[in-house]
Amino acid sequence: MEGGGNLEAAIEQLLNVEKQMRLAGDVAGTKKAVTDILLLCFEARAWTTLNDQIVLLSKRRGQLKQAVTAMVQQAMQYIDETPDLESRIELIKTLNNVSAGKIYVEIERARLIKKLAKIKEEQGLIAEAADLMQEIAVETFGAMAKTEKIAFILEQVRLCLDRQDYVRAQILSRKISPRVFDADTSKEKKKPKEGDNIVEEPPADIPSLLELKRIYYELMIRYYTHNNDYLEICRCYKAIYDIPSVKENPVQWIPILRKICWYLVLSPHDPMQSSLLNSTLEDKNLSEIQNFRSLLKQLVTMEVIQWTSLWDTYKNDFENEKSMLGGDLGDKAAEDLRQRIIEHNILVVSKYYSRISLKRLSELLCLSIQEAEKHLSEMVVSKALVAKIDRPMGIVCFQTAKDSNAILNSWSMNLEKLLDLVEKSCHQIHKETMVHKAALKV
Repeated sequence: MEGGGNLEAAIEQLLNVEKQMRLAGDVAGTKKAVTDILLLCFEARAWTTLNDQIVLLSKRRGQLKQAVTAMVQQAMQYIDETPDLESRIELIKTLNNVSAGKIYVEIERARLIKKLAKIKEEQGLIAEAADLMQEIAVETFGAMAKTEKIAFILEQVRLCLDRQDYVRAQILSRKISPRVFDADTSKEKKKPKEGDNIVEEPPADIPSLLELKRIYYELMIRYYTHNNDYLEICRCYKAIYDIPSVKENPVQWIPILRKICWYLVLSPHDPMQSSLLNSTLEDKNLSEIQNFRSLLKQLVTMEVIQWTSLWDTYKNDFENEKSMLGGDLGDKAAEDLRQRIIEHNILVVSKYYSRISLKRLSELLCLSIQEAEKHLSEMVVSKALVAKIDRPMGIVCFQTAKDSNAILNSWSMNLEKLLDLVEKSCHQIHKETMVHKAALKV
């Protein structure tokens, strides 16, 4: 009790000093008085008094911004020293209320919210943690370090994915441009000009830019796996594969390169997939995993692939990679793989045949006539190729896709050829006439 009385007396004395300094406009003196009050409460382990004093000091008339900033920063150091979880949450909430709406302590508030969200997550309240994090829009904080901003947004994305809120996760992920990870961190930092915002150094626990790049793409893989967007998953793995620390370590890059190969095979045929396929084949590291090199080579070569022999060869590899494909996605991925091989075979047939019977097409694809027609129709609808089916005759006519410009160019070429012929004919007629006139004069 005596210790409590001494503490109250000491606080009262310092409050009077703080008042004098504040009214005199002495910034250094006010900051010293405020921090001394908090230090007294901390040393006495009077956590309730500490919370009360923080609220009291922040609400005093004409309180200086520098004093509030110093008070919040000092109180944040005491969070980890709290004896139990309840007093820790209470202190964080007090500081959060004090810093709410004050732009000069916005970074401190963001860090407080992050700590509170982590506690909520540890308690299993993921939805509450995600809602807390979404209150803060760190992309507008000019004084916050770039890496800290990215780390904060990535934490928001992770919590949204954990609560299966995929729409909000996508919206938040778009706040980070992938180009930001390609910035050269080795360049010397420019000294801020007068009037510029001074960017604070990030805390020690914030990962480096390349580590954040890996975290970002791993989160995007989780998002795209939900949508079964194989090509985007492949691009994410390619970005992770290009990180220098990954490329230098075979233990890391071999499994990632295997995943790139599988997702390339699973991706529907389009120009982007074709470009990635060719660039991956040119990678020298692919020679380390020859069976995957031969798999990609088969897709590039314009020859019909026998599904049964391919599945027998790669079935074990595919089964081993099921965990990579998202666990329960294994069966769906196996179906998609068969679908891609059928699509490849139809494209090969369309390259070598202009007309083919449905019976022969089904034999080449190792399918029934109904299945062959179904897959062909799906490809025509998705505009992967141009074909017409004469069902009574059972004949498929393949055509090359022509855009309007190509059609107009062919018409203009035909007209030019026609006009050239007319001109040559006229010239020949004129020449013959001149020769006959000359002969008559003689």
